[in-house]
Amino acid sequence: MNSKMWVRAALVGILLTALGIPPGALTARAKQQEGPQKPAPTQQPAPPNPPTGQQQPQHAGQAPAPQTSIAVESNVVNIDAVVTDQDGGILTNLKKENFRVLDNNQPQQISNFAPSEAPITIVILLEFSQLGGEWYAYEAKSWGYNFLGHLNDKDYVALKTFDLQTHVLVDFTRNKQEVAQAVAGLYFPNFHEANLFDALLETLDELRDVKGKKSILLLASGFDTFSKHTLDQTLRRVKETDVPIFSVGMAEERDVRNPRGGDSIGYLQAKNQLNTFAEMTGGYAWFPRFQGEMNGIFNTVATFLRSQYTLGFTPSTSPDGKYHKLKLEIVDEQGNPMMQPDKKGKMKKVIVIARQGYTSPKATAGD
Repeated sequence: MNSKMWVRAALVGILLTALGIPPGALTARAKQQEGPQKPAPTQQPAPPNPPTGQQQPQHAGQAPAPQTSIAVESNVVNIDAVVTDQDGGILTNLKKENFRVLDNNQPQQISNFAPSEAPITIVILLEFSQLGGEWYAYEAKSWGYNFLGHLNDKDYVALKTFDLQTHVLVDFTRNKQEVAQAVAGLYFPNFHEANLFDALLETLDELRDVKGKKSILLLASGFDTFSKHTLDQTLRRVKETDVPIFSVGMAEERDVRNPRGGDSIGYLQAKNQLNTFAEMTGGYAWFPRFQGEMNGIFNTVATFLRSQYTLGFTPSTSPDGKYHKLKLEIVDEQGNPMMQPDKKGKMKKVIVIARQGYTSPKATAGD
């Protein structure tokens, strides 16, 4: 390499470092890092008793990690759903006949159905910025560490933080201690900004081809200060994803301690954003006011993910490239809406938590 080429390469390296360009995807990591891997040419033996319809993550390097792959184009729409009574009790042992799927109000034929027992594959997306006088950063750090205790040895977890940029601290791994050490290593936030929309969209893009029961645990204030993407752009992407988002808002407790502080209107908008992300994707949102609530919340997240029913259908209409609303109904043996008694003994309809829609593929010339 001559001197001119060497100088040019050095300048490019300095420029990229100054820009702080974040990783393009969880999968674009150094080889020594654990993370989603492309499947090997030969299929690895499946673990004992794999659940029907679920592809298990395979080993990659020293530890197993979720796979990415080039998906074969398919019109099958998959739905993960949790069914509860009015008091939040999860209903198990439901059958395929108990489910009805409506695509834009048109009944659909369910082609595959199974209680989902695959290991959890979850990204902890943690706001770590100077926003709120660094209150939110240290709250998220504490909560992220707490959540790890609700995962088991077979579950996969990745850790990302965001402020002005996003940072992959740990790619997918079963080693919870590695993640705990990364959380403990968070000391001082670098930026005041919290680019929630950019971080969420980037993470959803990274999860497109990751196999398994993938989900996001979003620990954030709900404020977005400097994202390149707008809320409308974010919602368009969120409403079509099959990744449930579990939002835990950090600003509610701060509002209790300092009720006159902050922007009340801005906080209501931030809270609504976290709620919407969860509702659209079949996740759930919590806004704890006391630290004592956290164990119950994180236990519920893990229980939800372990209690989902996975079902799929091939739409009866041709691909049109449009957004389709989904509705999932639960019925009893007679075909009537399923009812369950609440704590007072009154019969009430069960509650279904599932994604609210999907975007149909665009029609091709052969359709």
